[in-house]
Amino acid sequence: MSTPNGFPQHSGACVTRSTEGGAVQDLHAKRAGKAAKKEAGGNGLILEGPPSVGTFLNETLKLLPDEFKVNTKVKSLTPRPPRKPRLERAASLDEKSWRRWRRFRTSQESLTDPNETSSSNGSLQEASLSPSVRGRASPCHQCCQQNSLHSSPDASEASPIGKSRGGTSDLGKRASEISSAFGGLLRGKAFAGGKPRLSQIMPARPLPPMELNVASHTLRTANKIDSDCMDYRHYSQHKFGRVSSSLSDTRLHGNGMVYDNCSTDSMKSTFSLLTPIRSKDVRSRSYMEGSLLANGALLGAEELSRYFPDRNIGIFVATWNMQGQKELPENLDDLLLPTDPDYAQDMYVIGVQEGCPDRREWEIRLQETLGPHYVMLYSAAHGVLYMSVFIRRDLIWFCSEVEYATVTTRIVSQIKTKGALGVCFTFFGTSFLFITSHFTSGDSKVNERKLDYNKTIQALTLPKNVPDTNPYRSSSSDVTTRFDEVFWFGDFNFRLNKDRETVDSILNQNPEADVSKLLAYDQLTSEMSRGSIFKGFQEADIHFRPSYKFDIGKDTYDTTSKQRTPSYTDRVVYRSRYRDDILAVKYSSCPVIKTSDHRPVFALFRVKVRPGRDNIPLAAGQFDRELYLIGIKRRITRELQKRQEQKDQKSSSICSIS
Repeated sequence: MSTPNGFPQHSGACVTRSTEGGAVQDLHAKRAGKAAKKEAGGNGLILEGPPSVGTFLNETLKLLPDEFKVNTKVKSLTPRPPRKPRLERAASLDEKSWRRWRRFRTSQESLTDPNETSSSNGSLQEASLSPSVRGRASPCHQCCQQNSLHSSPDASEASPIGKSRGGTSDLGKRASEISSAFGGLLRGKAFAGGKPRLSQIMPARPLPPMELNVASHTLRTANKIDSDCMDYRHYSQHKFGRVSSSLSDTRLHGNGMVYDNCSTDSMKSTFSLLTPIRSKDVRSRSYMEGSLLANGALLGAEELSRYFPDRNIGIFVATWNMQGQKELPENLDDLLLPTDPDYAQDMYVIGVQEGCPDRREWEIRLQETLGPHYVMLYSAAHGVLYMSVFIRRDLIWFCSEVEYATVTTRIVSQIKTKGALGVCFTFFGTSFLFITSHFTSGDSKVNERKLDYNKTIQALTLPKNVPDTNPYRSSSSDVTTRFDEVFWFGDFNFRLNKDRETVDSILNQNPEADVSKLLAYDQLTSEMSRGSIFKGFQEADIHFRPSYKFDIGKDTYDTTSKQRTPSYTDRVVYRSRYRDDILAVKYSSCPVIKTSDHRPVFALFRVKVRPGRDNIPLAAGQFDRELYLIGIKRRITRELQKRQEQKDQKSSSICSIS
């Protein structure tokens, strides 16, 4: 390595002032002068020997800049060691010995090479060692330093006495080193225009030998996650959408934690989105305390954020008066899976009034349509009132036990065609109540329908065993105040206070979009604005045509002698304990299903969910397994039959001409 002025420099060369006696100084000065003359004579130059050591040092220092003159008084010529890398790996004793041996061997080669004009990389690495390491050099280290000096012909000729390290004065040794260091300069090689040849460059940090123990410090350092380069969370969210950190991800990546046997990336399967689970998290029993923020809690905040980063779930709610028809629609895709939203919902709740005689067949058809990604969490009935709750199979572990209750609004309680059916459960820390009702029919029976509503909210005895999430905001006289989110849907039988001719004229003027003129005559909208029914409830804006009353199998309204006025009898309303927890995304009807005089009405919601406690009675993944297997088998069979029919149709379309 060279100084900034182009002078060759060796790591071991340094200049100091000595206070030795005059005789010793003269002896060393003469020998240094002879060595300089001999080297200069070999290159065609004749230099006069210095009369004294002081004159020699003064002449030498004149060639150096002022800054170097000052530094020679207190500092060596060795440059400042380079800055250590960010991640320093502790070296073993064997590695340190190997580095020292290699470093001084390289230094020896650079001193031996007559064409060398700069120091080797080994001397540079030597400078990077800390002073404590150099101060504790072993005897073997010192021997290597002596051998490297003896191998140089300049050094051996300039200072023969230097062979005995402890038997000579420091002044003679330093003078010989100076003459050796500046020998190339005096010979004119630095200015001769010759091409310098550098020594072999050694790697800055040689790779250590691989250890058999996989728990070694070397592998732990290599597998350590740098927090500055951590991008797994952003990558997973960008690629997979609903993927967020779990308990394991948070602790491994957030703290830059090091595993003893492998990195976190190797722990995660390349074919799965499941996050790794640490053993100590499995050992933890804190979730049994019911703490909201307990580590590893099944219904806690971290688990909720892993499945729902924005803490919102999608809920599909539908109501349909089937008119007791035995015939079911061939396809329920248009009802349960509308094309407007790109994704299916997390939960499906379907309420039926005047249901078909075969309730089990209806549930199989629902399971067949939703497919293997959904399971039926619960199903209940009250006479011909049916309710089915389907949920994504991944989410059944976060539901409490499901409870239900019924109310009959008929005077004769044995006739269960009018009434209400309520189903409730807790999902994570949010309680849900779903009510489907069939109120009293008749154009003018508004008061009777309000009585049906009041009887329902007072007589539904829910919840039973599942604790109320906020009992301070509950009322014993209103079941809807005892739950966080309430959805009430059904055939409420509220009509339009207008004659048939006026309603038909409005529908003909606006066959597609605007129905606001009809809603001005709607009984339910008027009663809700007065606060006499569905207190605290809301309804999404209506942009569909009246769902009642149609001729079966047709798109025309009632053409019988009764000429019933088209009305919005089938409705979905909702309320929440907390403001803006429920967002209505879509509210519409399904006109393609024509097996009843009512059209199905459905609504899509985004509902905010909060973390919960694990001390509630859990459903523990319970669902209707038999229904699931039958529905999936039916789905596969229908698909195979459809393919066979298409195949037969293609083969029959080929005709031969004779």
